[in-house]
Amino acid sequence: MKILTIDIGLGTQDILLFDEDREVENCIKMVLPSPTYLMAEKIREARRQKNDVFLSGGVMGGGHITRAVKEHIEMGLNVYATPDAALTFKDDLEKVRKMGVHITSTPPNGAVHLELSDLNIEMFERILSQVDEEVPPYMAVAVQDHGFSLGSNRDFRFSHLKKIIEEGGDINKFVYFENIPSYLTRMKRIQEDAHPRKCVVMDTGPAAIFGCLVCEDVSSAIVINVGNGHTLGASVVDDRVVGIFEHHTHLLSPRRIDELIDGLMNGKLSHEEIKAEGGHGAYILENVNDAEIFATGPNRYLLRECTHEVNFPAPFGDMMLTGCFGLLIGASLKLGFDFP
Repeated sequence: MKILTIDIGLGTQDILLFDEDREVENCIKMVLPSPTYLMAEKIREARRQKNDVFLSGGVMGGGHITRAVKEHIEMGLNVYATPDAALTFKDDLEKVRKMGVHITSTPPNGAVHLELSDLNIEMFERILSQVDEEVPPYMAVAVQDHGFSLGSNRDFRFSHLKKIIEEGGDINKFVYFENIPSYLTRMKRIQEDAHPRKCVVMDTGPAAIFGCLVCEDVSSAIVINVGNGHTLGASVVDDRVVGIFEHHTHLLSPRRIDELIDGLMNGKLSHEEIKAEGGHGAYILENVNDAEIFATGPNRYLLRECTHEVNFPAPFGDMMLTGCFGLLIGASLKLGFDFP
């Protein structure tokens, strides 16, 4: 069994080609720039050449792309997008138009044509061919999916997470194979772009939570994943997520992280409190006591200055692949192989 796992964040996409006939430490690993960063650079190159751009494809991660599109329009250049591609910026296409993006299905003459997708299968095929490997028929991909909503996508995201936590919060509830809800449009697009390969999908947050603990033997834990764009914290009891918050990393200090950890433990952290600070939100079902604290993610160093005692695990020797390990746990349940 071989499966290509890809954990897609704001700054990087972290890749593990898992081969059950090898030790995990000896499997092929890569940390590459994120798809949204790579696409933003293509838009900026078109701007340097003073060319309009036409975006096709489908919904993918925004972030860098959204900033690049706004820069393009501010320079007096045109940005065109198909309705599906325009969902990358907002679920409400009228709001996308107000950004200055022209919604059209017809490529304008002279515009640089770029196809939006979180997955670049051809790139992986080229890279792996250099070491006599190929993209296998099975994949597992993690992305942060807010869900389709014409209202607050932060509230919508946390209503989705709340439902999963209330249904038990175990990893099986966070993994999708043939049962992706219709409103998780980014995950559904991932599966479409992966076809004909069979693709398991997860949210980056739960993937990091469970992957961080894959080599740990604890009954109660707080996991803080400090990413390049977002910081997600979760309380886990007996392999169940019972509380969660999500914030923007650049807004956090070690002191504030201390407070967020306390809030997860005592259950006093509110959704409104996080939103008011510019974060995404929070939901807590149960308090946790005497939990061990674990930090992961490329900016985990922030927790070195916290007052709490924090563990910094490197599962299978590689902290950057935490999300991939979570994906493998989830995929093993759906595809029927053993991991770890």
